[in-house]
Parts: sequence; C-alpha cells; structure tokens
Amino acid sequence: MFRTLRRALCVAAALLLPLAGVQSARADVAAEAAGGGYWHTSGRQILDAAGQPVRIAGINWFGFETANHVVHGLWTRDYKSMIDQMRSLGYNTIRMPYSDDILKPGTMPDSINTDGKNTDLRGLTSLQVLDRIVAYAGQSGLKIVLDRHRPDAAGQSALWYTASVPESTWITNLKALATRYKGNSTVVGIDLHNEPHDPACWGCGDTSRDWRLAAQRAGNAVLSANPELLIMVEGVQSHNGVNGWWGGNLMGVAQYPVQLDVPDRLVYSAHDYATSVAQQSWFSDPSFPANMPGIWDKYWGYIFKQNIAPVWLGEFGTTLQPSVDQKWLAELVKYLRSTSAYGADSFHWTFWSWNPNSGDTGGILKDDWQTVDTAKDGYLASIKAPGFDAGGPGPGGPGDPGGGNATCTAAYTVGSDWGGGFNAEVKVTNAGSVPLKSWKVTWTWSGSQKVTNMWNASHTQSGATVTAVNAAHNGIVPVGGSASFGLGGAPGGGAVPSVSCTAT
Repeated sequence: MFRTLRRALCVAAALLLPLAGVQSARADVAAEAAGGGYWHTSGRQILDAAGQPVRIAGINWFGFETANHVVHGLWTRDYKSMIDQMRSLGYNTIRMPYSDDILKPGTMPDSINTDGKNTDLRGLTSLQVLDRIVAYAGQSGLKIVLDRHRPDAAGQSALWYTASVPESTWITNLKALATRYKGNSTVVGIDLHNEPHDPACWGCGDTSRDWRLAAQRAGNAVLSANPELLIMVEGVQSHNGVNGWWGGNLMGVAQYPVQLDVPDRLVYSAHDYATSVAQQSWFSDPSFPANMPGIWDKYWGYIFKQNIAPVWLGEFGTTLQPSVDQKWLAELVKYLRSTSAYGADSFHWTFWSWNPNSGDTGGILKDDWQTVDTAKDGYLASIKAPGFDAGGPGPGGPGDPGGGNATCTAAYTVGSDWGGGFNAEVKVTNAGSVPLKSWKVTWTWSGSQKVTNMWNASHTQSGATVTAVNAAHNGIVPVGGSASFGLGGAPGGGAVPSVSCTAT
C-alpha cells in the first residue's frame, strides 16, 4: 500500500555479539583486492572467494522491470559513462530490477539512444543489453545483484506469482538467469522477489501465501543451477499483527528461518523508507529519531546483531526535502555502521535510486541524468566501501599484469559560478594500458580562489596551487575508465585552470 505511487511513477517515465573477525574486518577497509570471485556467508558477514569480508555499498538502477525493458537513462547517456560515474562516486554494487517480461523470447528494449552513444547496443534484445551491462560492470570492478522486481511490466505484485505468471514460470526464469551467468562472478546474487506484502505471510504454512516456504523452493532451484550464488530473501509486510514496509518485516526469521540446501548462501533483505514515500507511526513519536534504532532492531536489525545471517538493506530512499526525512536518513546511516569504524562487519545496502525519475524519492542523479545530488550522496559517504577486483576469469578481465604504463589525464569543468563562489568537477581518465591504483591531480588558479569543500577526493592548497588525491573508494580506475571528484571554491569568476594528472 505504500509503494503503488512510486512504482507507478517509475513506469510512467538482541544484543550485539562480539565477533573474532571485527578487528580484521576493520583492517580490510583498505584491502583493494577484496571481492574476487563468488561470495559466501559466515555468520553475519559476506566473504569473497578468498575469505576476505566484503561490504555491499551500492545503488539501484531500475528500468528492466518497466515497459522500457531496459535500464532508464539510456535515452540521454551511454551506459558505460553511467557505470563509470557510479564507480567514481564509490558505489560498488548495482541492484538491477527486472520483470519476467525480459525473459520472453525476442523482448526488445525501448528508448535507447544509439546515435553516437550506446552504439554497441543497437539491435540487441533486452537480455543481450543486460549481458553488456554485466560485462562492463565487471570490468569496472562493480558487482551485480539481479532483482526479480515484478512478474511483468504492468506493476508490482503482493505475491511471487500472478494468474498470468505462475510460480512455475517464476522459478524457471530464476534458474534461466542463474544458468545464463554461471561462471561470471560479476553476478553475485539474486533477490528472489521484490517486496512481498499482504496477504503474503511468513511461517503461516499456507503454501499459496507463505513467502518463507516459497523462498526456500525458489532459492534451492537457483542453487541447483548455480550453487555459487547468494540468495537474497526479503521480508513481508505483516507478521503476528505487526505491520511495516512492504518487504521490510523480517520478524518471522527468529522462529522460521529460511533453510537452503547449500549452506552459507543466504542473505536477508529489508526495505525502509521515509515520509516522502509514506507516513508511519514512528515518524510522529515524540522521541523521533532516537526511537528508530529500536524499530530497525525489531524488524530486521536483530538478524545481524544476533549473528544469524548478513542483512542487506536492498532499498531505502527519500526526496530529502522534509526535515524529518533528513533526520531519518542521518540516523539510518549511523545505524548501518560506518566503514571506517567497522569495515565489512556492517549492514549491506543499495540506495534507491540512481534514477532521478523515481516519483517519491528522486535519485542520486538530478533530472538531467548527469548532475549528482551532492546532498544525498554526501549522506552516504561514511557507509561507502572500497570497490572490488575489476574483471574476472575469462574474456573481459583485467589488463595484462606483466607490464604497461599507468598514465592518466584530467579535465576540469565549472558547473556553476555565482560571483561569490563556484562549483567545479574534475574527471580523471585512465589513458594508459594498465589499471590505475591511485592518482593525483594538480592545478594552479590565476586568481585568489580557495577550495571551500571537496568530495570524492582530498586536497592540499599552497597559495594558488591545489593538489587533489583520490579517495579510498575511487583510486582504482580500469583501462579506459574514469573517476570524478567535485569541489566548491570562492570567490568565483576565475579562468578554468590547466590541470595535470599523475598516476601514483
């Protein structure tokens, strides 16, 4: 009941258990090589193929679930530039919603501009476009979680099946995707169904509406096709008379945990939103926002705190306009545990959404599909995490490790100048033949400009000369890829300086 508006608009356009690995997890914050291969779970953590803890810190990019049958925004931008920008901002995973329509033979995408951009997508089916996105994301060091968002493009369903898309079709299609990407560890998991809600139940035993039992059937089917995948299982809306967000109520796990045939593959997923999506009683509690950690503990946080399994906040978002929403997001980010303090011993997350055309939340991008909403992105800075290994086994992996030159170029662009100050963006491009491990950009202003703030990089300034170095999350840049950082300065009116880039 809370999500119809947002989805419709999208279509139109209990105590903390100490863990022995906590200290090592903190040390892993700086481990650039984490994330290789397929992943598995251990207690409340997700580990890579080498046993290193990883943290999903990502973004939702929707569209494959809509009548466009492809991610949105390709009418104005190249998909590679969008993935590059996600990477440069420090997002390491893409949650990719889809509907079963894209698995129908011959389903073609709509609204892709292939005139000078996305040229390699011309004539491809929706699934073939998804293949290209997965391939480029993997080369760029991003992981993908596929999200079965809807049975068809017409809209969200309360249960995992409808009259036109029965359970058998749902499971067949899940297995088809698991098989399609078997051996490609860029796709690390599948979110079985988005936002089950009333009359869906958890543990009631009615096989027609018991989501926990359905998730077991589907999860085991997926694992029979690819036993390496993570199985993401969302909550329901209501349990034992306690109502919450669609997909956000995991209270039933305490008594009725999901049981899969392959161990260490289960991740529980919750969704949580602010008042721009719907009002909830806790927003008007006199103790708000101090009451929120207790709310999250009750619905889903206890699973992490009791070391039952990893917890992934698959969706959360807001327009960030009401002050109550700002307080909610600040409190939620704190609850999710900062990467600097806890490393990968933390909640996992993918923000809703990359797209600006989500009706009641907006996105990280503004309406031009290019400019970053730095306020929203800034709230997430403390919970972002290092990127993962670029590439993987087979074609499309990293460049030749035996040699090559690490070189970079930088371009400085003024986004706005109001006389008393200005904002600028600097784009760093890997112009060499091997991935960059880190970079440094230097320029000298012609006037008295000073940096007032900088994001996605750190800086020093001596007189008119500024030196900016990469942040922890965007130092690695694949061959041909790019990373960006932004800055504010004062006063305005200065000429665009010449910039130099050094691979360090």
